[in-house]
Amino acid sequence: MALQAASLVPSSVSFHKEGKCIGFKETSFFGVSFSDHLKAEFHAPSLRIKESRNGMIKAQAVTESPSINQATPEGKKTLRKGNVVITGASSGLGLATAKALSMMGNWNVTMACRDFLKAEKAAKRVGMAKGTYSVMHLDLASLESVRQFVDNFRRSGKPLDVLVCNAAVYLPTDKDPTFTADGFELSVGTNHLGHFLLSRLLLDDLKQSDYPLKRLIIVGSITGNSNTVAGNVPPKANLGDLRGLAGGLNGVNTSSMIDGGEFDGAKAYKDSKVCNMLSMLEFHKRFHEETGITFSSLYPGCIAETGLFRNHVALFRTLFPPFQKYITKGYVSEEEAGKRLAQVVSDPSLTKSGVYWSWNNNSKSFENELSKEASDEEKAKKLWEVSEKLVGLA
Repeated sequence: MALQAASLVPSSVSFHKEGKCIGFKETSFFGVSFSDHLKAEFHAPSLRIKESRNGMIKAQAVTESPSINQATPEGKKTLRKGNVVITGASSGLGLATAKALSMMGNWNVTMACRDFLKAEKAAKRVGMAKGTYSVMHLDLASLESVRQFVDNFRRSGKPLDVLVCNAAVYLPTDKDPTFTADGFELSVGTNHLGHFLLSRLLLDDLKQSDYPLKRLIIVGSITGNSNTVAGNVPPKANLGDLRGLAGGLNGVNTSSMIDGGEFDGAKAYKDSKVCNMLSMLEFHKRFHEETGITFSSLYPGCIAETGLFRNHVALFRTLFPPFQKYITKGYVSEEEAGKRLAQVVSDPSLTKSGVYWSWNNNSKSFENELSKEASDEEKAKKLWEVSEKLVGLA
């Protein structure tokens, strides 16, 4: 059986040892790249908390003091729970992260999702306790929905301490583009432009936070990082001179691809991930020193079984998980990846801004290096300016 499975793997598989990555040339059924990260144990933040009989949250030990609410009935100080918004939290990495944070006991999780009922059912299914989370509607493929979400969140009265931009659309087998409510190609319109507007609008809320761990996290991907073997698997991410993006990605008067080329569903996703990582760097450059907000990105490992692949062909969905488990040994479960992202949200040691986090073979986080494309300062600046115009901020 193993030999039969191995015979289906393309001859262009390339192995890069020392826990780096493994790549496939994208064929009709292998439309993504792969990484060889090992499993990680979750390292919870150094905040140890317990709940007393009267419901007050008390700190046992902390390495960095979180925000404190004054004047309880007993005259004691209590720790304020952190408030985190996670997009795309009804499944996959987002749900796993929401669960990990809710189980810590010191976070209020807002699950920002397109399908309200699905998110509620998912939270109950994975055992998230009532009172540790709430669900709010957000459709990143609609700029109006993004603005409405921001308005609704502010009306809730909750402070915002951490924003996690996680939701993503991946359409590797599509031959023709699909478009958002505002006329943008769907992958870039959702993964980048929707998150860009959300982040820009909620930046003021993050600035007002008195929480010491305030952060804006944008999930990146090895598939958009061309300094790895996996990132060089065709079609490679390439934003070019952004002519397609500047034209509106509408596929009518201009290309639906950022670089102005022919539509390719797999490349559109990879391009959107480059945009995510460039946006993180530009946020850091423009706002970190002024606000103290930590801006970061991450690649949590190769999640071989995830809803992100639901639009891929059945053969890929069948073969990819065992290939990662038994051949590359790079399999990372959604639960493990969620704990890694939760670590970037909550760990007091991960406060450095402008960092792209990854995990090594010893299951420890480290500062990874972005490719030339994903760290181009001039391109990041231009991407920011064009994106502002497209979402109506300029």
